[in-house]
Amino acid sequence: MRPSPHHARSARGLLGALLTSLVSLAALLTTVSVAQADTTICQPFGTTTVQGRYVVQNNRWGTSAAQCITATDSGFRITQADGSVPTNGAPKSYPSVYNGCHYTNCSPGTNLPAQLSTVSTAPSSISYSYVNDAVYDAAYDIWLDPTPRTDGVNRTEIMIWFNKVGSIQPIGSPVGNTTVGGRDWQVWSGNNGSNDVLSFVAPSALASWSFDVMDFARQAVSRGLAQNNWYLTSVQAGFEPWQNGTGLAVTSFSSAVNTGSSGGSGNSSGSTACKVGYATSVWQGGFTADVTITNTGSSPLSGWNLTFTLPSGQQITNAWNANLTSSSGAVTASNTAYNGEVAAGGQVTFGFQGTADGTFAKPSDFKLNGSACTTA
Repeated sequence: MRPSPHHARSARGLLGALLTSLVSLAALLTTVSVAQADTTICQPFGTTTVQGRYVVQNNRWGTSAAQCITATDSGFRITQADGSVPTNGAPKSYPSVYNGCHYTNCSPGTNLPAQLSTVSTAPSSISYSYVNDAVYDAAYDIWLDPTPRTDGVNRTEIMIWFNKVGSIQPIGSPVGNTTVGGRDWQVWSGNNGSNDVLSFVAPSALASWSFDVMDFARQAVSRGLAQNNWYLTSVQAGFEPWQNGTGLAVTSFSSAVNTGSSGGSGNSSGSTACKVGYATSVWQGGFTADVTITNTGSSPLSGWNLTFTLPSGQQITNAWNANLTSSSGAVTASNTAYNGEVAAGGQVTFGFQGTADGTFAKPSDFKLNGSACTTA
């Protein structure tokens, strides 16, 4: 985003049964009472918390026209987006969800800011819902700074454009193409008067993706726009609308930052201790795989990212309970919005179906959040 200003029945048995029923009813009522309703925000810089760990922000700064968003359990949607601004200038807002710190508002349990040299992986996952009767981009906003600042504008802004509709373009000018996270991107570089901006534009719309934020941070370092002793301060995802925007939504979002230090909580995990079980059912030309990840460490995981390489001739056709970056070769499986938390000693499972040519073999060299796992 562009910087904002603020960015046998006895009596005793019957009594026991009655008490049990009352306890069950009380538990049900308690469950109902803590269920969170959707929250609508119309204040220009209004915020709320979702999933107990991310901040959703309205962040209307480029227009005085009304904008309202509704935060859901897994993201947010834009419910009102009045007004428009010229497409050759800045957008009118950046409604978004984030992990980290933005204008002194830090998300619960975050371990950001974190020095880039200490971050092993920063897995993130998102699903977008688009509309066509608006002018906008759908983009991540990743902020880097030489200091661990939690306020104001950072030195370098990385934008990842998943989609754009209308005659809009990133800050600066195109400087070539590159491959990041196994995908091709057009790269733009420039400065908006307050900070450097490095943008990666998808050649066609992406509705969802799981990836490692550090892949893009390393791009900024390699291009001289950051250094390894700088800090990652926030990972944000949302929309920059120029015209309209009602109906745009982030339907799911997750973000974790895994550092090399041991222990910790929230979005941090140390050197991950893990075991992977890989159970298969194989037939001529095809197979299914059920993958079980066990967190054998002493600290919980908040977000996971399992890498492995499928043997030659195998290709994934569909998957469940995980987001996959590719269907063959090097594969990264990341958590969805609902299974990112894994307690110490706990497990999480996902699976996929695929095709196979030749002699069937299982993958090896499983790594969880960058650390090698044993196999069951």
